[in-house]
Amino acid sequence: MVEIKTPEQIAKMRAAGLVVAAMHAACRKAAVPGATTKDLDEVAAKVLADHGAKPNFLGYGGFPGNICTSVNDVVVHGIPDRETVLESGDIISIDAGAIVDGWHGDAAITVFVGEGHAPEVHELSRVTEESMWAGIAAMRKGNRLVDISKAIEGYIRRQPRPASGRYGIIEDYGGHGIGSQMHMDPHLLNYVDRRRGRGPKLVPGMCLAIEPMVSLGTAKTHVLEDEWTVKTNDGTWSCHWEHSVALTEQGPLVLTAPDGGRAKLAEYGVTTAPDPLD
Repeated sequence: MVEIKTPEQIAKMRAAGLVVAAMHAACRKAAVPGATTKDLDEVAAKVLADHGAKPNFLGYGGFPGNICTSVNDVVVHGIPDRETVLESGDIISIDAGAIVDGWHGDAAITVFVGEGHAPEVHELSRVTEESMWAGIAAMRKGNRLVDISKAIEGYIRRQPRPASGRYGIIEDYGGHGIGSQMHMDPHLLNYVDRRRGRGPKLVPGMCLAIEPMVSLGTAKTHVLEDEWTVKTNDGTWSCHWEHSVALTEQGPLVLTAPDGGRAKLAEYGVTTAPDPLD
């Protein structure tokens, strides 16, 4: 069952999305050499408290953090701790979420720690982020879910191959519906699997978390003994970018982007819906 939101509910999700954006801004600033991933978790917790919002990650299935902190070859679900100290040259994907009045926001960014990153790592992050925006631009009334998957995969496959030979589009994790819960139907693949059909039609009131995860090698992953941390099978580094997006009668609204996605979607010829909180 795909949950369809009213304009009033989308406005509450926009409020939650702006809290997530504030969490990312604070964590990006704090992700410096010498910081621990637990330090970032505490920064995120303070932003949540300052906005009167609740975390949607903490306690979810027993997860012990307010955010997921995934360093280098960790794809998703990295657990914040005191032992993981960031070093110059690392990358870290910060997945954050918030609840406002019972409605959820969820987004992820990849941050470069310090200096000394290889050009192919910069390009990996760029390709992953831009594929997310290509997917968001495909979230149009009348399209189907698979059109988002096709746009994400198509963008990635059109890019020059990295030195490792091929970008790995992570197979076991993808996007999802979001609203009164963090994870809802439908599941959104970041590639086209013809066995799954075209998926539901995209209609106003539908909200999706669109989140490509891409590695410099394999598409295959494994979960560590902590039952959360997901790593690439071949140890190649990966990036994760995500936004929560609402489809309205006036077009898409990127709930977790400060400007609602206006600037980036304009590059695709897409006009965003008015911000309900303006």
